[in-house]
Amino acid sequence: MIQITPQMRVLVAVEAIDGRKGIDSLAALCRDKLQADPFSGWLFIFRTRSAHAIKILCYDGQGFWLAQKRLSEGRFRWWPQGDVSRTLEAHQALLLLAAGNPETAAAPVWRKVS
Repeated sequence: MIQITPQMRVLVAVEAIDGRKGIDSLAALCRDKLQADPFSGWLFIFRTRSAHAIKILCYDGQGFWLAQKRLSEGRFRWWPQGDVSRTLEAHQALLLLAAGNPETAAAPVWRKVS
């Protein structure tokens, strides 16, 4: 299981991928298209062309994790536009995994404890 912590960096690929891609192909996409090191420990999120599924690639120091979420109904409606990739905060990544919109207003990420 991949645990998303507040300190984790999340990078979302804008361009859709072929859903048959595996770890090696996604790691190559990280290097070539996203200009990011797949061994960095970042969470890399990719969406399939049909928008029914997303794939998550993460390196934990020993090996790669590859997770996939396929929706039984509907599609991932929100997806970034424009550049090759976009960074998200951890709480935004959790909203995306729930097929929501990461740009919705939420509680502040950090607040001072008195």
